[in-house]
Amino acid sequence: MKNIEVRKINNDQDLQQAFAIRHIVFVEEQHCPPHLERENEEVSTHFLASLDHVPAGACRWRKTEAGFKLERFAVLQEFRGQGVGQALVAAVLADLPVNASYVYLNAQLDAVGLYAKFGFVAEGPQFEEAGIQHFKMVKKPA
Repeated sequence: MKNIEVRKINNDQDLQQAFAIRHIVFVEEQHCPPHLERENEEVSTHFLASLDHVPAGACRWRKTEAGFKLERFAVLQEFRGQGVGQALVAAVLADLPVNASYVYLNAQLDAVGLYAKFGFVAEGPQFEEAGIQHFKMVKKPA
């Protein structure tokens, strides 16, 4: 059994590691413009996932006018399909304030199934963001 650890980032070294993972996944693999990938960093709570002590994934959440937005879920290619994404989603949901009533995200099409496992439901039409098709998904109360 592989050891997956997700921790809330509280130092610059981990933050730079998370940015590096996101750069590889979003900018290099998915051709997202770098300036779009790096917006709202200072108002976000960041997370870093490691698999057997090797940095493997990252994500963040932030408070918006609408509610609490989960975003920038990125897992390096060599670590996909091993539970890192699920561990990141679980850690972020556990970290949200108790009164976080409206929790949402914009899911890339291939990640809709992952978020559905955690009670997220697609709302509205499919849309394009940074050249990639997405659905807005909202977490329904358990």
